[in-house]
Amino acid sequence: MVKAYLRYEPAISFGVIASPDGNITYDPSGRHLLAPALENISLWDLKKGLSTKTFAPSTSRASHALGVTSVASSSAPSTSIASGHADGSIRLWDCEKGTCEATLNGHKSAVTVIQYNPAGSFLASGGKDCDIIIWDVIGEAGLFRLRGHRDQVTDLVFIDSGKKLVTCSKDKFLRVWDLETQHCLQIVGGHRSEIWSLHVDPKGRFLVCGSADPELRFYHIRQEAGEEAENWSKWDVLKPFGEIQRQGKDRVATLRFNSSGSLLACQVAGRTVELYRVLDETEAVRKAKRRINRKKKDKSLAKESTEGDLNGTIVDPVPSMEVTVSDVFKVLHVLRASKKIVSIAISPLPSPKGSLASLSLSLNNNMLETYLIDANKASKIYSIELPGHRSVIRSVTLNPEGNLLLSTSHNAVKIWNPSTGMCLRTIESGYGLCSAFVPGNRYALVGTRTGSLEIIDVGSGTTIEGVEAHTGQIKSIVPIPDEDGSISGNGFVTGADDNDVKFWEYQLVQRPGHDSKQLSVTNVRTLKMDDSVVSLCVSPDGKYVAVALLGDNKVKVFYLDTLKLFLSLHGHSLPVFCMDISSDGDLIVTGSADKTVKIWGLDFGDIHKTIFAHADSVMDIQFVKNTHYVFSVGKDRLVKYWDADKFEHLLTLEGHHAEIWCLTVSSRGDFIVTGSHDRSIRRWDRTEEPFFLEEEKEKRLEEMFESDLDNADNRYAPPESVPEEGSVGLAGKKTKETVTATDAIIDALDTAEEETKRIEQQKEDERNGKGGVFQPNVLMRGMSPSEYVLHSVSTVPTNDLEQTLLALPFSDALKLMSYLKEWALIPGQVELVSRICTGLVQIHHNQLSATPSARSLLTTLKDTFYQRVKECKDTIGFNLAAMDYLKELLVMKSDAPFRDADAKLKEIRMLLSKRADSTQVTERRKKKRQKTTAETQIKA
Repeated sequence: MVKAYLRYEPAISFGVIASPDGNITYDPSGRHLLAPALENISLWDLKKGLSTKTFAPSTSRASHALGVTSVASSSAPSTSIASGHADGSIRLWDCEKGTCEATLNGHKSAVTVIQYNPAGSFLASGGKDCDIIIWDVIGEAGLFRLRGHRDQVTDLVFIDSGKKLVTCSKDKFLRVWDLETQHCLQIVGGHRSEIWSLHVDPKGRFLVCGSADPELRFYHIRQEAGEEAENWSKWDVLKPFGEIQRQGKDRVATLRFNSSGSLLACQVAGRTVELYRVLDETEAVRKAKRRINRKKKDKSLAKESTEGDLNGTIVDPVPSMEVTVSDVFKVLHVLRASKKIVSIAISPLPSPKGSLASLSLSLNNNMLETYLIDANKASKIYSIELPGHRSVIRSVTLNPEGNLLLSTSHNAVKIWNPSTGMCLRTIESGYGLCSAFVPGNRYALVGTRTGSLEIIDVGSGTTIEGVEAHTGQIKSIVPIPDEDGSISGNGFVTGADDNDVKFWEYQLVQRPGHDSKQLSVTNVRTLKMDDSVVSLCVSPDGKYVAVALLGDNKVKVFYLDTLKLFLSLHGHSLPVFCMDISSDGDLIVTGSADKTVKIWGLDFGDIHKTIFAHADSVMDIQFVKNTHYVFSVGKDRLVKYWDADKFEHLLTLEGHHAEIWCLTVSSRGDFIVTGSHDRSIRRWDRTEEPFFLEEEKEKRLEEMFESDLDNADNRYAPPESVPEEGSVGLAGKKTKETVTATDAIIDALDTAEEETKRIEQQKEDERNGKGGVFQPNVLMRGMSPSEYVLHSVSTVPTNDLEQTLLALPFSDALKLMSYLKEWALIPGQVELVSRICTGLVQIHHNQLSATPSARSLLTTLKDTFYQRVKECKDTIGFNLAAMDYLKELLVMKSDAPFRDADAKLKEIRMLLSKRADSTQVTERRKKKRQKTTAETQIKA
């Protein structure tokens, strides 16, 4: 009989506030902050410090391949957000529903930046493959690919109401693209190093870009009005405006204007954000006039000093009135964070009265901070740090009931609810390397890197005592069980790299200032070893203690009562980092830095099996209670499930994005918890779904074969030539999904063709009087041949349709085109049929024009499609006109005309202030003239 096992699958992931691989941004409403959390996106309420929603991709691909690298949100009327991932895919999300609306595949490597156009209808993305792709958000399909950069695209921004796109790259160039004609308008050089970021002020006047150069470069953006007066060249869109010296020496990471355009934030690759005040036109002109007046005064003084000299120097002419970049941008102050800043985001909502903007930062220690920026200082108003550790998670421990989880890191211990991922307690501590719950769940023990043993009160969330237990790092804390396997008050064992294994007992002591007694520990025995202790474990019956040593890579098993040597297990070539003993005491399993897992018999110490388990060091290993099933984790980011009796690999669980350091299994074996270097804690639940070993082996072989095929395609494919300057290509890319969709369409065409022949044969037999009862094909599910093919085509995602048709052979393309006339008569399929027709004609144009049988088909389709598309266009136009009419009716019946009163009032005040400034300037000029004339009269 074939043995069946129960499958473990990912349940929840928690502990990550903001991962360092992606940027943060505000949601379309501007009230919440979107932060990448490995493969997910978290929506944070900054005031409450809670994650209100999580956007998680549902896919069979490994989570580490789906790490979020870029996040963008559309304008306020829309609820759409987009995320770019490490595998080159882009996902469109509905922010209110929290659902993934579409997955777009186009980039061959990680997406580095994504940005919506002002209307929110298009999306531009840049990747490490040096390409820019324009996507139709509404149609959920790629439009075209822009090629020209020689290195990865680092940032991009729309200008001219979304008609043009400016991109920057590591190739030190800016490129301006015309999206209507799909070509490169201008290439801007001048930077001496890689350009990392650029941005445009909300009014579309200036573009700023930053690199590792010590200055920020500013450019004027060409406006339609007054371009002749500015002496612009014919094709230029950007014109140099000037440079400003930066305050720091690190490279620029992010540049962002606030929504009003009065503030520019420059984040550098360090702990600082440089804030620049952007002056309006009136203030800039006033500052320029003061600067020119100072120069006039200096020149006049210089002229007076040289009047008595016969060989006097020639004085430079007075500079003309021209606003420079230093007149518009001035340094406000420099904000310094506690840790290195990953990315910044400025709130799009109006800032509170008296302040300029609200600036949010994501730090590389898994924190979010928000500052309120005003003219005098930047003050921190919100900080999100409790729901996650600041650094690597080194140990995780479950209590016997499985309802509390303890995790340790370099400066804190956290207590979690493993069912919900909610952080219950955060306790400051030393660098915890190991931990354990004390029976009763009131207290917990933490062994630190400095050798101290900390006793933590779980209820109050405080450290009640720190015992100097060892002089070196404490590597393991293991409770001593009873003979029946239960954990009671028998004490515990600690092992450290000071060559000592110490045995401890619990005791209750009365401390001054406390009404009740509190827990304390006492060292009762010490076992001296010859080398540093790496790990240890105690058998479930409390009979043996196993100690792994660093120097000779051995595992020594001692009797717990007499501490005499029972067995010496040697076979690993590198130190043993972890081990565990089965519940029945028959097996001991060890994991080592040599990437192997060894299964030993505890009765004689013989090796049952050596398994090459992981691609890197095995960091933790545990038996499932009352079974011989084993879980192991390693630095290769994988969790593996083994059968220690049959020595078989059962499952591989993928999800972590970095090395996995620790593992704990619940007492009932219904779930496991892992902690990783990526600061995430993941729970994996046992389901009721059975699986068989042979099926899993076949599945793993298929995955290996598919990955080899992908690598082979990349390895043996002809090397791509360098793309032409500003060339355009197809937006999509060939994937497994597009190949599968092509095969499905071909199968549907063949099935429909056979069914059509059977129907015609049935009609012929009926005319000849031989007709019987016709039995339709069951695979077609009661649909006609045309409906069956249409159903097969309509299931292809919109973004994959182009690549699916591209892989279709010409003979099958002709078969597919023969159905288009019939499909065009269906009202809801006109758009799909039009896309299929135009795509096939573009792909097979030469073959279609050379095939006589296809000419009549094209002529028929031309007339049909023109009429059908015109009907759809007329319907859309009629609906738009009706909506405009309804809008006018609503405006007439409401106070809508008064909604823009605030904006109009501001415009009027601006005009009045300009007039007042002009009158003041003329009065000053008159006074100066009168003064100079009076002085000349006195001298005369």
